[in-house]
Amino acid sequence: MKGDTQIWESAVKTLRAGGLAVLLVVSDSSGSSPGRKGFKLLVTEDDLVGSIGGGVMEVSLVDRARTMLKADVLHPRSQLISLVHRPNVPESSGMICSGSQSVIICPLDASDLKTVESICAEIESGDEPQILIDVNGLTVSTGRGTPPNRKSQIANRKSTGGDPNNPKSQIANRKSDEDPFHYVETLGRKPRLYIVGGGHCALALSELMSKLGFRIELFDDRADLNTVEKNSFADSKTIVGSYESIADHIPEGEDTYVVVMTLGYAFDEIVIRRLFDMDFKYFGVLGSKAKMKTLLNSLRKEGFDESRLSRIRTPIGVPINSRTPEEIAVSIAAEIILVKNSN
Repeated sequence: MKGDTQIWESAVKTLRAGGLAVLLVVSDSSGSSPGRKGFKLLVTEDDLVGSIGGGVMEVSLVDRARTMLKADVLHPRSQLISLVHRPNVPESSGMICSGSQSVIICPLDASDLKTVESICAEIESGDEPQILIDVNGLTVSTGRGTPPNRKSQIANRKSTGGDPNNPKSQIANRKSDEDPFHYVETLGRKPRLYIVGGGHCALALSELMSKLGFRIELFDDRADLNTVEKNSFADSKTIVGSYESIADHIPEGEDTYVVVMTLGYAFDEIVIRRLFDMDFKYFGVLGSKAKMKTLLNSLRKEGFDESRLSRIRTPIGVPINSRTPEEIAVSIAAEIILVKNSN
């Protein structure tokens, strides 16, 4: 999200100065595509912010955008192109990594300034603006009303192509898809990581996951725990009277990730029992293999549903023989990212 914020801020700066920009957005991807849905790259006359996957594909599309910018008057309509990352096919991107991706080319000029300013303001205030890009360009819904009316673009804008004798212009000369398209994305939305237990491992995990774009909410039942006090990476810290009430603090959801790392076995069991019937994207519990086997077998004997027991990831993290809190945090973070990016 930090990269996205820089993109919108750079767009505001450019448009306020009277310049032009081209926004490239990956609207869809499949297979081993280097660019994933939501990847963005802002191209201005003298700067690039973001990425749509890199490689010769990105170089070619940047060349196309820069050619558009040199014309001083941008094409009035956004375009969608589809690229296949295989050689010797009609829509080849020039890459051989397999997969495919679709990229929107969205010109931005002075008429887009208020829209982009609105996007920046909403993100900065902690809101989640929704953008729409179609053939008519960029609009935004801020949640406080309907999307702003997009003013008509300059009627005499001309589109420009690349040099047919330049290999880098192979993509630039491709025609865009003629069918209408609608790309919708909610900006500013972070996946939520709920850490139950505020010890040294929680402190290390909070620091790492904050850098990976997660909103972190930390819970403990100890009011004077120094590692909770030192944890400046969590977005919120809550001291609960008892873990018996933990379900009141953690919502279900596809963007909810839960890591349990309390003081010990008995507290872990309380948290598991309270959260057992709730649905999360990720549910992991820190503990040794022997300890967690004993705990889960105890619940199994009580009749706890086996399919729901199997969703609990424990021992938590990927097996890298981690020992220190920092190494344990890397292990857990890797597993969370694996789950997040699996679909």
